[in-house]
Amino acid sequence: MADRYLAFANRPVGRFLTGRLGLPQPRPLLRHAEGQPAVIGPVLAGAAPGGRLAAAVVATLAGTPAAMLFEGDAADWPGLAARHGVMAARFLPGQSGRAGSAVFDATGIADPAGLDALYTFFHRVIREIAPDGRIVVLGAPPETCADADARVAQRALEGFTRSLGKEARRNIAVQLVRVAADADATALDSTLRFFLSRRSAYVSGQVVHVAAPVADLPEAAPRAHRGRRVLVTGAARGIGAAIAEAFAREGAKVVALDVPQAGADLLSLVQRLGGSRLALDITDPASDAAILEDAATHGGYDVVVHNAGVTRDRTIARMSRAEWDQTMRVNLLAPLRITEALLGAGALGPNGRIIGVSSIAGIAGNPGQTNYAATKAGVIGMVDALAPRLAARGATINAVAPGFIETRMTAAIPFAIREAGRRMNAMGQGGLPEDVAETILWLAEPRSAGVNGNIVRVCGQSLLGA
Repeated sequence: MADRYLAFANRPVGRFLTGRLGLPQPRPLLRHAEGQPAVIGPVLAGAAPGGRLAAAVVATLAGTPAAMLFEGDAADWPGLAARHGVMAARFLPGQSGRAGSAVFDATGIADPAGLDALYTFFHRVIREIAPDGRIVVLGAPPETCADADARVAQRALEGFTRSLGKEARRNIAVQLVRVAADADATALDSTLRFFLSRRSAYVSGQVVHVAAPVADLPEAAPRAHRGRRVLVTGAARGIGAAIAEAFAREGAKVVALDVPQAGADLLSLVQRLGGSRLALDITDPASDAAILEDAATHGGYDVVVHNAGVTRDRTIARMSRAEWDQTMRVNLLAPLRITEALLGAGALGPNGRIIGVSSIAGIAGNPGQTNYAATKAGVIGMVDALAPRLAARGATINAVAPGFIETRMTAAIPFAIREAGRRMNAMGQGGLPEDVAETILWLAEPRSAGVNGNIVRVCGQSLLGA
């Protein structure tokens, strides 16, 4: 459904009226398109004294055409750039032109006093980042810090980045990436590329943990998913169809699964993508055998995306047993059962990926959605519970938690609630199914083996929830 307010606010008369009335003035998001650079450049780099990730930042840029601007002398930016063949120059506020992105290595901040490095860097450069830019702060996992001062300081980064994301405006997305001490440059590569690209347009205010990879990482490739076997449930329409289309675009062999009632849409999708289909009711335990048989014919699945879901919204006092049960069976019990069946049969390939689709409702809750929110919080629990088990197999499990995404389902929401959902985030607009799909592509990449047990909200940094 078209966002008429967004269109109006970006016309001359609309900008004038919304400005005079103090109304939101969202800008259309710039999303990824085929042929665009992998990283929004030039990239402005800075570091606190003692930071350990400057080399990893430059190594990531080495595989892109993005030039680097550097600010401060806490790292040997010129020397690193020369070794990796990256074009680099010192950043001079007001003279160097606007930066497309910024990366700040905060791993060296070892006590609260060291947080001053954040002020020094961002006070100077925040106005120099172009609209639709990206900011990534790199930190250390607080729980691994050697002493209390360091733990306090690293935990403080979360409040800083979430607040910066809400005040940067101009569709600038801000993330905090916590990198384990034993994670090398290759472990960070896929995550840093994603967050510095247009693919992350509707992801902001997130905290992502990158550990040492649980599997050997393949060489970087333009089509990271080429030839991979991907199962997507709930694939016939909406977000599921966007996920299937994104994987197919990257060269994956997609198996699209949905209920028999969606057979026409499912057939149209796989004919368009050149994939295969499974018309199954996943709430029926008998469907497990058909899924395992299909997995065997494909030599196992490399990626499984648990996207199928339903809403049966009603307050708990008015909710029927059938509405509660169906939501539980589709959204939570089926993904749990199917995952166990796949793992038990060894049907997830080496360096495999399982990705659940949760929701911001599972984090913040919604009135009239006790059933739905419980299942989506349960998906987060599934990720927490299975992450160590998947790591032991050289695989990962993560989840995305979409906010307000423009689909048929949200188009049916009453006008006032729909408008609130669109505006109550740092981007001032709803997301698109492709925003969820792009995030899943990153989590599913073979080189994202160090990203395990994460819940990533795709919500434009909603004002609701954590």
